[in-house]
Amino acid sequence: MGKTLVMVQIRKVKAMAKLILSMDGLVLKEIPLLKERMSIGRKAHNDIQIDNMAISGEHAAVVTILNDSFLEDLNSTNGTLVNGQSVKKHFLKDGDVIELGKYKMKYLAVPTAPGETADYDKSMLFQSGPLPDVATLGDPMLATTPQAAAGTAAPPAAAIQLLTGSNAGRELLLTKTLTTLGKPGTQVAVIARRPHGYFLTHVEGAKFPTVNGKLLGAQAHCLVDHDVIEIAGVKMEFFVKS
Repeated sequence: MGKTLVMVQIRKVKAMAKLILSMDGLVLKEIPLLKERMSIGRKAHNDIQIDNMAISGEHAAVVTILNDSFLEDLNSTNGTLVNGQSVKKHFLKDGDVIELGKYKMKYLAVPTAPGETADYDKSMLFQSGPLPDVATLGDPMLATTPQAAAGTAAPPAAAIQLLTGSNAGRELLLTKTLTTLGKPGTQVAVIARRPHGYFLTHVEGAKFPTVNGKLLGAQAHCLVDHDVIEIAGVKMEFFVKS
């Protein structure tokens, strides 16, 4: 049986969380998630290269911004498991075990530093009290164009207003490139701010969000003024700021 090459390429940026790579109970590597998007696969250009035929050339990716990480299977041949369950997209929680063939990667979130508090309770969306400043996360399917990144184009200002729940009437300005909404483990979606508009995409959960009472498909949905969105049982209205 040939040797297995495990290669990790890291850029020096701020660490957020880490993966512990192992096989058959033997720890092979500790991998800090130092980039917003880290690809995993057999080909050499991946950030985490696992040279094994059971791993697809471009198998999966982990996207991390702030303290949130998402795992996405990149249509791999053998699939990706988290805690024994097959996933396509998954909001990672501390202690989750990712399985790719014979390899396992345990996700360890960075704990909140002393004196710091979380912006909101991630187990629930729109908890009582002030409207939380929901976290943003990167998603390769929703990445803005280079022109947008350079600031050469921008859509009109927009916001969502909560229609139901304890925070009904409150507004959240959509000023970030990606805004995450939902209840991790149940239903999560993101609104992407692109040069040509705002797009809603389902990220996690068996049930898809609805727009104007119609189920969202797998593809990104372009939002228009006064669209009514329902995510994790909470209704909200998207509108363009005049």
